[in-house]
Amino acid sequence: MKQVFFLSVVFLLFVTSGFSQKVCEEKLFDGKDLKGWKQLNGKALYEVRNGEIIGKTVANTPNSFLVTEKEYGDFVLTLDLMVESDMNSGIQFRSESKPDYQNGRVHGYQCEVDPSTRAWSGGIYDEARRGWLYTNELNPAAKAAFKVGKWNHYKIECIGNSIRTWLNGKPVAWVIDDMTPKGFIALQVHAIRDKSQEGQIIRWKNIFITTGELTAAPFEDIYVVNMIPNNLSEPEKKQGFRLLFDGKSTQGWESAQGGPVKGKAWVAQDGNLTILSKEEESQRSGDIVTTAKFKAFELKFDFNLTPGANSGLKYCTGNNGPSVGLEYQVLDDSLHADAKLGINGNRTMASLYDLIPAKKESRFINQPGNWNRGGVILYPNNHAEHWLNGRKVLEYERGGADFLAHVAQSKFSKMKDFGIAQEFPILLQDHGDKVMFRSIKIRELK
Repeated sequence: MKQVFFLSVVFLLFVTSGFSQKVCEEKLFDGKDLKGWKQLNGKALYEVRNGEIIGKTVANTPNSFLVTEKEYGDFVLTLDLMVESDMNSGIQFRSESKPDYQNGRVHGYQCEVDPSTRAWSGGIYDEARRGWLYTNELNPAAKAAFKVGKWNHYKIECIGNSIRTWLNGKPVAWVIDDMTPKGFIALQVHAIRDKSQEGQIIRWKNIFITTGELTAAPFEDIYVVNMIPNNLSEPEKKQGFRLLFDGKSTQGWESAQGGPVKGKAWVAQDGNLTILSKEEESQRSGDIVTTAKFKAFELKFDFNLTPGANSGLKYCTGNNGPSVGLEYQVLDDSLHADAKLGINGNRTMASLYDLIPAKKESRFINQPGNWNRGGVILYPNNHAEHWLNGRKVLEYERGGADFLAHVAQSKFSKMKDFGIAQEFPILLQDHGDKVMFRSIKIRELK
């Protein structure tokens, strides 16, 4: 019996030892002191009190970060936090501070703490870099998850290129990105603008990180933002998306007038589907359309303008010619004259061209030379939406009274059944200016 017991203990130790090497849970905060952490950038106050880390705002100092001395790549991070006011904060992860980047400014992914009425807690912001990657406008059900004045449980899962967040057990954000594979964890106390906001407090406790051979959480059907060009992630495949541009050729596209893509102006280069300017290429190609046709759909696409450029993405074409239909305007609002034409800005970026203006803030628009994320949804019930960089900028009912009133005062007023086509391709416009498209993906809605 003694020998059998001894062998059993050895086997258990072997299994336990092997398991601990594969998956390791680490307590990042022992409840006593800030060992393993350091402060960067601003001069907000951090202290340990009653087993909690307390962060307190200080006026006239930049964003402050309490940073782990270790870096982490793949992990699952969980923690509890509480704010008793509307102070903004965040949890940095896979983040960096380098002397050659804005004098050591902390930058990288941030899981948002936003107790304001905007309610973007759990969304993903790219601090000091690309800005908002995932707003809670993409997942409105998550807006009610955060509780002011109560403890909130955050979970962040980073496995490979997949970045996911949960707040109080509810899935919030899902981003696919490969910009930063590892970095430190940090607790942010946001900068404040005036003395009256000084002394606001945020509290953190129960900070754990699990590393090793991790198993991803089960699939949950929320919106996915994929920042990797022309990549179709596994969750997007499960949701029914497919690529309309393979990143290498014009396969799947043809001239809007019929037949193969003409001329030399449309080129697939550097992973982009690019329409060259008339100065670069005199042999114009004209508009191009997908060889496939659609009825109801959800479309995602990235676009990058050159200064002063004009283009567009059209749908519901065909009733009045192959290139006439509803248009998601792609335009440099600052330099192109068309932005000042039309009515109330209905020819500006992301607008339903010449019909309905997009309602957007300048800080959510990436200027020429930078990529913007566009989106169009046309539901089976004819409700339609335009999206720009994670925010819905307009919606309308195709064929409804308001829609028809907009058509009646537009350049399309004399066209019968304008924009009411029931089956149509997706069109990219040749307007003579250089514009790049990529990550064009679609799913059909039933």
